Amino acid sequence: MDSVKPGDEVRSGVELTNLDAPLFDGAQATKRDLLDYLEFAGARLVSQLRDRPLSVVRIRPGQEPFMQKNLPKYTPDWVHRVTVWAESSKREVTYALCDDVRTLLWFGNQRAVEYHPTLLRADHAEGPTHLILDLDPPEGGPFRQVVRAAELIRQALANDGLAGAVKTSGAKGVHVFVPIEPRLPIEDVAAATRAIAARAERIDPELATTAFIREDRAGKVFLDSTRAGGATVVAAYSPRVRPGVPVSFPIEWSQLPDISPTDFTVRTAPKLLGDRDPWAQEMPAPQALPADLIEEGHTIPVARVQAMHEGKRRARARRAT
Repeated sequence: MDSVKPGDEVRSGVELTNLDAPLFDGAQATKRDLLDYLEFAGARLVSQLRDRPLSVVRIRPGQEPFMQKNLPKYTPDWVHRVTVWAESSKREVTYALCDDVRTLLWFGNQRAVEYHPTLLRADHAEGPTHLILDLDPPEGGPFRQVVRAAELIRQALANDGLAGAVKTSGAKGVHVFVPIEPRLPIEDVAAATRAIAARAERIDPELATTAFIREDRAGKVFLDSTRAGGATVVAAYSPRVRPGVPVSFPIEWSQLPDISPTDFTVRTAPKLLGDRDPWAQEMPAPQALPADLIEEGHTIPVARVQAMHEGKRRARARRAT
């Protein structure tokens, strides 16, 4: 310990440096606040990351945040990892598997603030583990609007005998997670996700929309059904690179109308959590997806593809005028 500089510490065998420095501009928190929180969330956060290829959002002092997928060469040998072929970039990417608190603290010391695991485990054997809806408010829209839209998702799920758990995104919206039975084809899970969003939209089309193109949303909450397949989503308990360093926090459905996303930060979350793991407590058991849901979803175009074609069509129309 004699070689450790003032303000540095060793925790779980990881040397932590510059702990009293601001985490990032506007964070209203230090690097110590981040590491204290990651250590506290510890096993609860690791349980969401374990055995899943991990992308992190890091932020260096004075620089813009960046998403890191490929592990840097200086990563310690003891960090578990998996190498995956990335079709989009036509190269192999070596992802971390954050399987223990030691690895989590190492990432925190690298100023990794956000933790985005994949929906698939590393071996892909079981297929997607959850169906996920990401609800985003319109620009300047109140959080209450998102709460009402989340209730539409909950109703659409219940109409098909399904149930999910809800958490704040750590930004302005919420995520609804529906655990599903293993070994379902990725395409069927993606289709069911589109169908749930479409059914929720039909319940109250004045409140919610599945329109992928932002200018088509007309002040409504966007029901994003594109988190499927190899996608990532920020983990429950993960901090976010936002002022105050908010946390993606699990909420009971009954509590959702009474909270604000800013209630949960790296400084406030430990007291609110105590020794509980509400994400595990609120998560239903894995469920089978009804055939009619999957069938309807396969008739709905993939949002990103549809938006790409529509964008090209509109560009041609503008050029023609």
